[in-house]
Amino acid sequence: MDADHAAADELRRLRGGFDAAAEDYQRTRPVCPPRLFDDLVEQAGLEPGDRVVEIGCGTGQATVPLARRGLAVTAVEPGTELAAVARRRLAGFPATEVVTSSFEDWRPGGAPVDAVVAVNSLHWVDPALRYAKPHDLLRPGGALAVAGCLWARPTDADPFWTEVQEDYQAVGFEGDPPPPPERIGPRHLPPEAERLFEEVASLRYPFEVVYRADDYVANLATQSGTNALGEPRRTEFLTRVRHRLESLGDPHLTATFVGLLTVGRRK
Repeated sequence: MDADHAAADELRRLRGGFDAAAEDYQRTRPVCPPRLFDDLVEQAGLEPGDRVVEIGCGTGQATVPLARRGLAVTAVEPGTELAAVARRRLAGFPATEVVTSSFEDWRPGGAPVDAVVAVNSLHWVDPALRYAKPHDLLRPGGALAVAGCLWARPTDADPFWTEVQEDYQAVGFEGDPPPPPERIGPRHLPPEAERLFEEVASLRYPFEVVYRADDYVANLATQSGTNALGEPRRTEFLTRVRHRLESLGDPHLTATFVGLLTVGRRK
């Protein structure tokens, strides 16, 4: 097996890890602030009834806010369990549908759409199709909206957020600790997208989420970085964090995030 095939297999494995914990994913994953969705609709020039394709909807955490704003969303989700949760949550929105498929394999029908939206999902798409397929789906002047949430750690954060880094280091977790929110700037379309889209907005939204200890550990268990550890390091990591929280009396934790929104207009 060559390196490209091995990388693709690993990507599919990690993406599949979300489906194995669909209910925990729904309960514990941070949702971008309402203002981000308001700005998405405004910057993309969308109106009620406009047709939107969402890439990798998960449990519908972004689909529901989009549907509430009157958009007709076709949400494409490869995970069977994640898609089932999304359908349940979107049952009251008849103009919205959830399709169980990878974005790469999905074959759309009908007229071009007004917007393609990806929230915490575009990086999972095959790079060869990541911007080309949204471009092909859009009407002239349609919008690509890319959004997501990044963890942050304020300088005055509870000591837990610094001390828990010992548990990450103990199991050989890759990556660096989260930076302060003020060091997370807006994200721009990359060079490979510039020939297809003209960037019209790049915005950021600091916000906080309060977790119970159990929900925080459940959130960690849904993260691709945790699943990339493999067993038994994944179990060791989650056990370490669980014991640390128990020693602190299972506190409520205030987590800091920065929501990001980038909107490009189809050339």
